Amino acid sequence: MPVEPPPSSWELPAPTVADEHGIVGVGADLEPGTLLEAYRRGMFPMPLHEGGPMAWWSPDPRGILPLEGLRESRSLRRSRRRYEVRVDTAFDAVVEACAAPDRPGGWITPQIRAAYGLLHRLGWAHSVEAWDEEGLAGGLYGVAVGGLFAGESMFHRRTDASKVALLGLVELLRADGDRRRLLDVQWRTAHLATLGVVEVSRRRYLELLDEALEAPLPLPWR
Repeated sequence: MPVEPPPSSWELPAPTVADEHGIVGVGADLEPGTLLEAYRRGMFPMPLHEGGPMAWWSPDPRGILPLEGLRESRSLRRSRRRYEVRVDTAFDAVVEACAAPDRPGGWITPQIRAAYGLLHRLGWAHSVEAWDEEGLAGGLYGVAVGGLFAGESMFHRRTDASKVALLGLVELLRADGDRRRLLDVQWRTAHLATLGVVEVSRRRYLELLDEALEAPLPLPWR
């Protein structure tokens, strides 16, 4: 079971005070208690810009992947046979790959890597990985709180590897049939839309979040 850290020393604002860009506030810290409080309130951290201060975001609309709405193409079904999906066997390697400096729009700083590494050691942050005969081919990481999985980033080194990791995550979240679970992807991009990601209003997201937080963790993380 995850270890509950000390509470945040910051009083985080409500997500409903976000500006038109979805920014709730700037500053605070990345201590485990602060991060968990933010996720439980419907926010996530990301720098304002490369090298800029840390901001706390609650976009409106919000991107989510309905667990029954995942789109698995024929080519993706073929691809998944090439990979083995594993959970939490290479968390630091996944975050390192997601933070690679040659990736466009990189935002994962050394401070973020350290903060989520600590969350992982406390049992809150997790990776889902796709492996092949050459090693780690792709994966994703995020934070699990009750029935919420807040996806942070994903990467691939071989074709469809990150998508296969996402399939593995969805299967994990669906395994016990609890329909309250929520897979948050922050924003709906054109790429994520092809996989079934949709947009919901902030108000609806917060309603879904309240339901998800009442659900238990998926079995592998209890």
